[in-house]
Amino acid sequence: MLSHLLIKNYALIDELELAPDRELNIITGETGAGKSIMLGAIGLLLGNRADTRVLYNPELKCVIEGTFGVAGYAIERIFEEEELDFSDSCIVRREIGVSGKSRAFVNDTPVNLETLRRVTSQIMDIHSQHDSILLGSNDYQLEIVDTYAQNDTLLRQYRTDYQAYRAKKSIYDQLQAEAAAMRKEFDYNNFLYEELVKAQLTPDEQEALEQELNILENAEEIKERLQLAYEYLDNAEQSVIDFLKSTVSNLSYISKLSDQYEQLQQRAQSSLIELRDLADEISTEQDNVEIDDARAETIRERLNLLYQLQTKHQAADVTALIRLRDELGQKVSKVLNLDDELAEAKTQTEAARAQLLESANALSAARLAVLESIEAEIDGLLHDLGMPNASLKIQTETGKPSATGIDVITFLFSANKGIKPQQLKNVASGGEFSRLMMAIKYILANKRSLPTIIFDEIDTGVSGEIAIKMGNMMRDMAHSHQIIAITHLHQIAGQGTAHYFVYKDNTAAKTVSRIRRLSFDERVSEIAQMIGGKNPSASAIKNARELLKQRANATVR
Repeated sequence: MLSHLLIKNYALIDELELAPDRELNIITGETGAGKSIMLGAIGLLLGNRADTRVLYNPELKCVIEGTFGVAGYAIERIFEEEELDFSDSCIVRREIGVSGKSRAFVNDTPVNLETLRRVTSQIMDIHSQHDSILLGSNDYQLEIVDTYAQNDTLLRQYRTDYQAYRAKKSIYDQLQAEAAAMRKEFDYNNFLYEELVKAQLTPDEQEALEQELNILENAEEIKERLQLAYEYLDNAEQSVIDFLKSTVSNLSYISKLSDQYEQLQQRAQSSLIELRDLADEISTEQDNVEIDDARAETIRERLNLLYQLQTKHQAADVTALIRLRDELGQKVSKVLNLDDELAEAKTQTEAARAQLLESANALSAARLAVLESIEAEIDGLLHDLGMPNASLKIQTETGKPSATGIDVITFLFSANKGIKPQQLKNVASGGEFSRLMMAIKYILANKRSLPTIIFDEIDTGVSGEIAIKMGNMMRDMAHSHQIIAITHLHQIAGQGTAHYFVYKDNTAAKTVSRIRRLSFDERVSEIAQMIGGKNPSASAIKNARELLKQRANATVR
């Protein structure tokens, strides 16, 4: 339950603190006094979005903090799944900075809004006018059935199986689309691939061939110049080697006369040896140079093929062609293996769908099992709330699997005898909606381990004896849930175990909304004004006092 609420710097609220009673809390006040503002602040704890427009003082941050007692409500699992610390007291805080940036905390641990909503949805429920509109929605009606049937476990299993099926089907659909596209391109890709395979490409081939062709095309000149180079070094008549031999001979002679010339002789001898070796290599290279027009033509043909392939595929070199060949090979191979891959993906998809339908049927059976009970309980409560001829029928249809199952639930309602039940949005008035929603909230209260329930003017459109019965129902719910009820009806206000009054304080330069808990005499005065207006008569005051005494006596009994 909500044990403490702090609101700072929100809308017309400078600072407000509230420590609600553990049973039925009544909140009253004039229209515009700030009741809806307080609900808006509580809505932030439930994960509603906000911006800087909510700041009372735009230079300070807004803080909304709620302390909840959660012992015995079996919600530890959610804290474990969200990796949050759990204790019997849960502190939820929301902060909105002057820049508009929002932060949320659960037990002082920062959380995102999705986590915040998941946690607070298990500890608080707010009924507002928006819920009455939602009641006409098939999704909301389905949620009512699931809550009544306590289908949490079945729903979690179904959603797990639904996500698994969606994932498998997505893979299969994507593979089918890829297969269709790849099969269209297969013949062309296969032609290109075989062409490149046939070319027998090697990484450094082009450079080697270009060099070899250059030699073949200039073979005569190369051979001639190698011959001239050789003759300059060594020939029978006159050569560099002959001159160097004479140099070595002279240096050998004088080195015998003095050691200082020995080094010159050795260098000359080394040069002679090197030149003889060079001459031999030049001679060998000359012998190796062949004039081979056939080989040259073969190389030209090979290079032309490589150049054509590079131009065709816009490849910079042979390495790029090899890379393209390998990529095409993978595409061709994938198409050739598509049937096996598709068959496996289809098998997995069908298995996931079978599991999904099994979970869907189990969930559907659990829903169908409670429909008659819901109809009977709602009809009984509507009878008590002054609608003896009202009836609720729940119509079911089976549809395609969706995020919520295979069932389409439709609430059909009739408020009058002899009138065929129709969809809620077509037949229910404001007061009828209020009573129907009260009946639904009442039957669901015992189906959920929900600590706190807030009713925002659920009594709209009702009065008199019906209002008394609604007040009794709230008081009954308050035995197992903390109830906070915003109301304009004295019959409901008189049922509270605590009564809070919201008002505007205009004593300062800027209007502020405030709230205070009323004493017994103050409650008498407030309820008397709800009965008889701003200046209630003595009988109105007497009626108010008797109403509170009746509530007190009922509580004692």
